[in-house]
Amino acid sequence: MVTTADHSATAKQQVDQIIDARWIIPIEPANVVLENHSLIIQGDRILDLLPTAEAALRYVGKRHFRLTGHVLLPGLINLHTHAAMSLLRGYADDMPLMRWLQERIWPAESRNISADFVHDGTRLACWEMLRGGITCFNDMYFFPQAAADAALSAGMRAALGITVFEFPSAYGSGADDYLRTGLAIRETLLDEPLISFCLAPHAPYTVADNSFEHVALLADQLDLPVHIHLHETRNEIEESLKEHGVRPLERLRRLGLLGPGLIAVHAVHLDADEIDLLATHGCHVAHCPTSNMKLASGIAPVNALLKQGVGVGLGSDGAASNNRLDIFQEMRHAALLAKVANQDASSLPAHQALRMATIDGARALGLDEKIGSLKIGKAADLVAVRLDSWDLQPCYCPASHLVYAAGREQVSHVWVAGTLRIEDKHPVDLDIDVLLMNTKMWQNTLIN
Repeated sequence: MVTTADHSATAKQQVDQIIDARWIIPIEPANVVLENHSLIIQGDRILDLLPTAEAALRYVGKRHFRLTGHVLLPGLINLHTHAAMSLLRGYADDMPLMRWLQERIWPAESRNISADFVHDGTRLACWEMLRGGITCFNDMYFFPQAAADAALSAGMRAALGITVFEFPSAYGSGADDYLRTGLAIRETLLDEPLISFCLAPHAPYTVADNSFEHVALLADQLDLPVHIHLHETRNEIEESLKEHGVRPLERLRRLGLLGPGLIAVHAVHLDADEIDLLATHGCHVAHCPTSNMKLASGIAPVNALLKQGVGVGLGSDGAASNNRLDIFQEMRHAALLAKVANQDASSLPAHQALRMATIDGARALGLDEKIGSLKIGKAADLVAVRLDSWDLQPCYCPASHLVYAAGREQVSHVWVAGTLRIEDKHPVDLDIDVLLMNTKMWQNTLIN
């Protein structure tokens, strides 16, 4: 239920938005569930968080949301995806990673990649993610300007990768060209509050040593995270041993890439010394459990990583290898895989999965001062999930329900920087017919 302001309440402070919720999970402090609390939004920021009874005495809102059967939490963060590859959803299934890349994905991209492809695919991805409660995504793909335009048109927060490959594409002639172009685009978007950047060398098997050294220098100079696929498959490690004489992580260490800015994507095949190395250098991991399962890459040693203090966030990977951009699914799969891998039902409990989907992803991106938890002064990136439907009853613990029972279909409202993007499950300011028309056009192009 939404009401407008009561202008007779002159003794109260007028604010932009008041959200009353049955439960609020602020993420910070950890393992806390607030009952019958209200969150106050002024502009793009969280102004206050307090019991609903107190909020009624202190504030009057221009808009007032009474979400009596809902849980409110920070917007979810997708720590690794290739957003534009939504146009390749289902295009190449049931294949191992290298065959999937070499026989289907890379040939399709070489024929079709363009700024228009990236814009339309990213726009489709943004609205899918917003509908599922994701308010920020970390992208790795070509044509970051087109991706930025799509994200901004959806009103979504994005960390865009300055992608590095050695081989040429329609986007650039090689690694130096990709870096030069990406950095120039970053300069034009420095003042855009919803956009940030990462350096994104694709993987050890597609990037040369001199390019890695250039990335390490830029990361240090510009204070940018480094977002890279790493130790995803056994084959990747075997090939690195043949070509370089060391495993990929050791190669990156020698080239100066390890540090708090490193986001190691997948990190499936790690030994104990490598886990210690990641922990010692303060690195982060983007855990993509669904993609890892679908491509038969393996089960990442998340329990051991967390035990050593490595920050682990959650990513969907691209829709071409998942096939959903769904962090609810990733939370559930991460929690269940951790339990079966460790043969311990207490491994990765619900509150920890929620932290991985929020504040831990924000920390990896260097955005934890802005997003990832519901603290006064942070950006109002929020998601409301309805838990009062008959098929979710009874609800003893909303945190448990979010991880093990509910899904993105229960997301009712989503705000990014205080702006409502999903209202009562409906996208705000989206022409769905145009979105579907563009998607169908690309589907026809790809199959012909």
